[in-house]
Amino acid sequence: MLQRTSVVNHVKLETISFSSVMEIGDSSFIQGVSRAIAVQREAEIFFGNEGDFKSYPIFTESIPLPPLNEHITMHTTQLNPVIKVRNIDVIGVSASSLLHIGSSKHISMESRVEHIRHLLTDHSEDKEKL
Repeated sequence: MLQRTSVVNHVKLETISFSSVMEIGDSSFIQGVSRAIAVQREAEIFFGNEGDFKSYPIFTESIPLPPLNEHITMHTTQLNPVIKVRNIDVIGVSASSLLHIGSSKHISMESRVEHIRHLLTDHSEDKEKL
């Protein structure tokens, strides 16, 4: 773990939601996952079977991660092991995001959204069916 101290005078965070994290201090492992099905229709109608995540491939497909097989040698010298920040002003942290003040070892964040839009056609007979 990094050996630094973080000093922040003031943090203003308006909104945090949907599997997001605000972490103050060091962390060893953070994992955030957010899933959403967003349905937009011109007609106000709901079919009761639309909320099953297993029905949409986007939620079951594996995310391809590149292999980490590089050897990295690094030497650092920290003459002043303190990170100083006067102000942090954030409007929003959402959908598996992270606002972290401190040192981290492992972070894994994932957000998946299926957008569905059902728009009416210009034909009046189609509008009557909905």
